Amino acid sequence: MRQTRVDSEVKLYIQRSENKLILARATFDLSTNDKSKDAMGIPKDKTFFNDVISEAYFSIFYAAKAVLAAKGIKTRPPEEHKKTYEELKKLAEMGVFDKKLLEIYEEETLKAETLLNIFFTEKRKRGIFTYHVKSEANIPYAKESLDNAKVFLAAMNGLANK
Repeated sequence: MRQTRVDSEVKLYIQRSENKLILARATFDLSTNDKSKDAMGIPKDKTFFNDVISEAYFSIFYAAKAVLAAKGIKTRPPEEHKKTYEELKKLAEMGVFDKKLLEIYEEETLKAETLLNIFFTEKRKRGIFTYHVKSEANIPYAKESLDNAKVFLAAMNGLANK
């Protein structure tokens, strides 16, 4: 019975992560595609790159929660995001992340902690770029966040479903 509950929790977090990544991509498209804006009655000068960064961060966060749930680790408020990061860091230090998952990164040989660094970087960027920077300035960061979320979700999905 317990394993079924863990499996359903893992599945739920993966679904949330996938949904957030889809939403981030759609929001990026809406910010860069005038036809989409016209169809929705949105002025052409409006962009939502800060939301792309935030949604990509949550995709990463839920993917991390999926892996933790698969390992029987739960994090809850208060400071759920900090606790999730700390638990993920412990797994990285134990060598849970396979280096082969990291081969997709260009021009570097990366250690398993790179996935953890993506999580931390996106968490930091979420705070900075959601609240302190004009949306139009965020396009390169939004694109990077989308790429990072895609990489992170794929890797965490594989780990969570082992």
